[in-house]
Amino acid sequence: MSTEKEKMLKGEPYDPTDKELSDRRILAHKLSYEYNNTPETDAEKREEILKQLMPDHGKGTFLQSPIQFDYGCFTHVGENFYANFNFTVLDTCPITIGDNVYIGPNVTLASALHYEDPDSRRMQYREDGTPYDIEFGLPITIGNDCWIASNVVICAGVTIGDNVVIGAGSVVIRDIPSNSLAAGNPCHVIRPISSAEAVKKLLQEG
Repeated sequence: MSTEKEKMLKGEPYDPTDKELSDRRILAHKLSYEYNNTPETDAEKREEILKQLMPDHGKGTFLQSPIQFDYGCFTHVGENFYANFNFTVLDTCPITIGDNVYIGPNVTLASALHYEDPDSRRMQYREDGTPYDIEFGLPITIGNDCWIASNVVICAGVTIGDNVVIGAGSVVIRDIPSNSLAAGNPCHVIRPISSAEAVKKLLQEG
C-alpha cells in the first residue's frame, strides 16, 4: 500500500495532514524562515540551510531571500540557478529545473492542485473531529538556459523546454516548446528565440 508521500509524488489524491508530510512541511517552512533571516554575506550558513531545504541543487545556486518552499526536498535544480526576491515553490509534486536558469522576482511555481468540485474540495472531519482535505498535484519541468521574468506563475503539469524566455506577468498553464519567447495570460508562444548571431548583429547596428 502506498504512503501518502508516495501518492503525492505520483500525482495521486493524498492526505496532506499525514505526519511524514506535515513534519517535512513544517521543517521546510522553518528552513525558509532561517534562510530569509540570514544575511547573504553569511554565504556558508546560507549554503548549510539550503542543503537541508533543497538537497538536490547544483553548483552556483543562489536564491535571493525571501523565499518560501512547501517541501523543498522535492525541488531539483541544476547548475548556475538564480532566483530573485519572493521565489515561492509549492513542490507537492517534483519540480525539476535545468542548468543556467534565471528566475525573476515574485515568481511562483505551483505544482499543487485542488478539486474543482466543492464537495470534493472542502474540509472533511475524522471521527475524532480532526480536519483533513484531499489534494493532488502534477509535476513541473523547466529546461536548460531559461529566463523566467518577474511576476510569472507556472502551474501544475507544465513542461517548459530549453532556451525559453517567459515574459513578465505571464500565467503558464500549458507546455512551452524549446527555443521560444512566450508571454501572456494564458501564456502562449510569440515567436522563436533569436540566435546569438542575430542578437549580436542587432547590437552592432544599434
